[in-house]
Amino acid sequence: MHELLTAAGTGAALGLSAGLAPGPLTALLIAESLRHGRSAGLRIACVPAISDPPVVLVALFLLLRLRRLDPVLGAVSLAGAAFVCYLAYDSFRAARLPPVDPASPPSSLRRGVVTNWLNPHPYLFWTTVGAPLILRPGTRLGGLLFVVAFYAFLVGAKACLALLVAHLRQALLGWWYRWLNRFLGTVLLILAAMLVRDGIRLLPGN
Repeated sequence: MHELLTAAGTGAALGLSAGLAPGPLTALLIAESLRHGRSAGLRIACVPAISDPPVVLVALFLLLRLRRLDPVLGAVSLAGAAFVCYLAYDSFRAARLPPVDPASPPSSLRRGVVTNWLNPHPYLFWTTVGAPLILRPGTRLGGLLFVVAFYAFLVGAKACLALLVAHLRQALLGWWYRWLNRFLGTVLLILAAMLVRDGIRLLPGN
């Protein structure tokens, strides 16, 4: 039970952080919510659940081929820790929501999917962080709970952001976003430390 709760909690923390992190998809979501209302923003919020599955499957396939090579998996875990630290840095420096470019053309769900596919973060995340966490020793249910919690909180966070931006329009918030990101940055640093621990255990001589 403890492993299942840990898997779900890790997925929730990473999903919430990804859902609120500054980036191309967040900027697109804000732009759509401001210009076309909450329905357009909610469509963009669902983009990760539509565009990510191929990335997740490829990352899992690659790691399943390498899972008997502990040194490789150790190196992947350490790379994942470095990437999570970068995400934590992004969270700590997020002082406000990304600005909207009024000159940009109208967006669509298709544009959101393309934007996400061209963003390197999903590929880096699932190769170095997500897939190794799914394949950690334990029950398969733990991996499933991780994925469900991750996307529930990722899409949920973006949906709440779309609703709030559409409701407030020009008042693009401020203090709550900054402090929430600082909290998430701290959580990410803890997760990075866990990945470092797992990576060191898998390296030769440990």
